[in-house]
Amino acid sequence: MNMTTKSLLVELLVEELPPKALRNLGDTFAKDLYDSLKEFDLLEEASRPTAFASPRRLGVHITHVRSKSPERTGKKRLMPSAIAFTSDGSWSEVLQKRLAKDQISKMDIDRGDFILVKSVEGSTEYVFLEEKNEGNSLSWYLGLALIVALRYLPIPKVMTYQLADGWTDEKFVRPAHGLVALHGAEIVESVSALGLDAGRETQGHRFEASVNPVVLKDADSYAQQLGTEGAVIASFAARRAEIARQLAAAATKENLRPIADEALLDEVTALVERPNVLIGEFDATFLEVPQECLILTMKTNQKYFPLLDANGKLTNKFLIVSNIRPADASLVISGNERVLRARLADARFFFDQDRKKPLDSRVLGLAKVVYHNKLGSQGERVTRVQAIARAIGQQLRGDALALQADQAALLAKADLLTDMVSEFPELQGIMGRYYAQHDGVNDDIAYAIEDHYKPRFAGDELPRNMVGICVALADKLETLAGMFGIGQIPTGDKDPFALRRHALGVVRMLIEKELPLELGNLVETAFAIGSNPETYANHQKERMSLAMAEARPQALGIKVAATMTVMPGQANDAIKLSVMTFIYDRFSANLRDQGYSAQEVDAVLSLRPQLLVEVPKRLAAVRAFSALPEAAALAAANKRVGNILKKVEGNFSLRQAQGERFEIDTGLLQEPAEQALHQILSQIAPKAEAAFVAGDYTASLQALAALKEPVDTFFDKVMVNTEDAALRANRLTLLLRLQQAMNRVADISKLAT
Repeated sequence: MNMTTKSLLVELLVEELPPKALRNLGDTFAKDLYDSLKEFDLLEEASRPTAFASPRRLGVHITHVRSKSPERTGKKRLMPSAIAFTSDGSWSEVLQKRLAKDQISKMDIDRGDFILVKSVEGSTEYVFLEEKNEGNSLSWYLGLALIVALRYLPIPKVMTYQLADGWTDEKFVRPAHGLVALHGAEIVESVSALGLDAGRETQGHRFEASVNPVVLKDADSYAQQLGTEGAVIASFAARRAEIARQLAAAATKENLRPIADEALLDEVTALVERPNVLIGEFDATFLEVPQECLILTMKTNQKYFPLLDANGKLTNKFLIVSNIRPADASLVISGNERVLRARLADARFFFDQDRKKPLDSRVLGLAKVVYHNKLGSQGERVTRVQAIARAIGQQLRGDALALQADQAALLAKADLLTDMVSEFPELQGIMGRYYAQHDGVNDDIAYAIEDHYKPRFAGDELPRNMVGICVALADKLETLAGMFGIGQIPTGDKDPFALRRHALGVVRMLIEKELPLELGNLVETAFAIGSNPETYANHQKERMSLAMAEARPQALGIKVAATMTVMPGQANDAIKLSVMTFIYDRFSANLRDQGYSAQEVDAVLSLRPQLLVEVPKRLAAVRAFSALPEAAALAAANKRVGNILKKVEGNFSLRQAQGERFEIDTGLLQEPAEQALHQILSQIAPKAEAAFVAGDYTASLQALAALKEPVDTFFDKVMVNTEDAALRANRLTLLLRLQQAMNRVADISKLAT
């Protein structure tokens, strides 16, 4: 069979696509078409896709595409004929199940894709399955591939529109007006999508194309023809790179640099087809407004790139990415400057008006702002955060820090009632800091107001001072306690209250700031002085995850004070446990992302260390221990000890955890192997414990290496579960002491393979 391979081009011409979704739409459209054609066996090993996405088009160019799928033939023996058919010649149930296992239906047989053939081998007649597929054309498969690609596009919102006949409705992200499908220089016949038949014509730039429509010669000339005849850079990546080049060149001429914002660059790339970067300027008096406000106004409202000086300070110049290239760009520049001037005037008005009222005068107004219908107002939330921040400050540095943390927490949410934050919610905290400084509040408290939202995303900086740390911890812990208390636990990809980010923020602050705060105490504090008991009383029974207990929070039977403060121990223990588990789970995932193995992380975190600042040192110790030649045997022995203690009647480990004490009776140590183990354990355990207490976790674990031989000998020579109850209990106690000595730094049984 003569089968040709040529490049394939598919383009869908549409009305202006949503800019924030364009890149993803283009990449997904190209990938799904490529994957479908590959599955249909229409691509060769050398086939490569290239995605195209501009404001008005989605496209893909794929090299080495076959005009027809290859013929497939094959023969497979199924079973003896006597088993395959009944006495009347129909298919037996055994044959039907065998074909179903290969995903072959009666329709496949009737259509001729497969044939059942009888043939004698030796003295037995067998049934064979012969596959015969002559292959289908590219047009047949491309139509199916387009259906799949369009159905599964990540469309933010579907539009319904009428086709040209005036009667038929179609649904897509935007109305579609053209479809191109070229295999080499030939139109792929009989291909249609969204009510459009495939052709070779597309549209160039609305105003600057030299030819419209652009008649494509072949698939390989697509990008070149659109560029020269259509004045369009069809490739999203190429257009983005060109914008970045022009931005850098224009800024360099002014000895300035454009603000770095990858999301803004993506969005602007999705708004223009023929980028042209121009320089604009605004009145320098606007620079009296905080630069965060001006930058946000320029980026969010106008999609401009602010220009910064060498010190990172905003200047009164900015870059415009235009979609046209007129000979005289002065009108374009002046028009953009005029629009920006009005925006900046609004920002200055908001800033001036907000400063007429002291920030602390807005605090009472937070009582009228709903935080959550089950958790009260923002004012009530502020009171809870204050109490938690005050407790953290007291524990860290006493009265002085507690007082500052209290003041910062009181003012932290006040800027939510300002005009500037109402217009630009992204500035919350930032504007609070400016307004606090204007009111004469000291910088430690002012910066804490801004920083208490940090870290806002992965890799974000932490609060810059201890006041900010106290309030940031309190804010995140209050959110976790409150949301878990009302059952708003993240599921799957859904995390509307960013609880995963809050949990990781708590972990980062405890570790990176080396805070001597126990996680359990922090969670207890959040519930004890920051929780609303009425919330828990009304909360329905929640199904916890595997690590979380299933519990119904109990009504506490007390009246909630205006501050919503309750005494320690009133919050449900199961919910507190679920918060702890959630934080450790996020910590575990973060550590694995940092390169630690799942075994290393599990060994350390399974002990639920309360001082998270110690976890990196424990992990380093576990890694060093794992490199010892004795590590594998000791880990296996530890696992064996754990299994023995769990299975024994009365569960020694659990009873020990509950406070029951067990003592070894040396007079009952009869076997030389158990005597030797007890002797070496009596020598090693104190050394390992001393190193542990001193914080030398590596030395503590490495001291255990001397236990390998006596432990191995003990298990070879000693019967633990002997019939003598006294001997059995004594040997189990010896194993319990061994387990305790080995698992101070980490549960090394988790290292066993």
